[in-house]
Amino acid sequence: GLAAGPEMHFGFQTVTEEERREKIYQVFESVAKKYDVMNDSMTLGIHRVWKDILMHKMNPCPGTLLLDVAGGTGDIAFRFINYVNSVRQRQLQRKLKHHQNLSWQEIFESYQKDRLNSLGDSQVVVCDINREMLKVGKQKAQHLGYSEGLSWVLGNAEELPFDDDKFDVYTIAFGIRNVTRIDLALQEAYRVLKPGGRFLCLEFSHVSNPLLSRLYDLYSFQVIPVLGEVIAGDWKSYQYLVESIRQFPPQEELKAMIEDAGFFKVDYENLNFGIVAIHSGFKL
Repeated sequence: GLAAGPEMHFGFQTVTEEERREKIYQVFESVAKKYDVMNDSMTLGIHRVWKDILMHKMNPCPGTLLLDVAGGTGDIAFRFINYVNSVRQRQLQRKLKHHQNLSWQEIFESYQKDRLNSLGDSQVVVCDINREMLKVGKQKAQHLGYSEGLSWVLGNAEELPFDDDKFDVYTIAFGIRNVTRIDLALQEAYRVLKPGGRFLCLEFSHVSNPLLSRLYDLYSFQVIPVLGEVIAGDWKSYQYLVESIRQFPPQEELKAMIEDAGFFKVDYENLNFGIVAIHSGFKL
């Protein structure tokens, strides 16, 4: 009807904002359990490397407070904890190396104390709008033995349930294209970051090379939905995911949107010729 509000894309269909929200919710509810398998099958496992690269770009130090939005399955959170842990281990080894004259007892005590605080007060808060995705993430965390420094919050990227100026880093990996109003999500990211805080977004983007672009389209539209049917018995969700990738604004356009939200020193790095890009910006 007329009062339905602005029209939106759901893949290549045109729908109202409300319908889009509902449809996307259903997609992720239905793929939650298969989400990791799906990512592996769609990207031939390369999404793991992309997430590692995102972590290296962030380079968090012990004490960092991270908000990971749309991170329901914990991929970024677990990487963050591992990364901070290893930075911390290196710091500790350096510290002990410099105190050659410590007794064994002192070294042991120092280790014990530091091991208890292996994250150095780092915290990661995973915020996802989808209950099913959070459930899967929590199960994974239990299974993999992650507990300290990790919390799970049900919340919408467009109105985050957090105070202003709270986090050191905000990440969103493969989530922003499923947000109904990207501009609102970016404003919220800006709001919850501390001054000096960093925004990092990992998302499928636009391939500039025409030949590669054609091959990528063939793969996306001919192969991926078939994989979806074979692996998850769910052709439609995969079809949507591919279409949503194509509808997403290109690198320069997203960069401009991030700047409009108030971020400074905004840049992006293309990975695999722009199949994905990492956008970065700072709140000053």
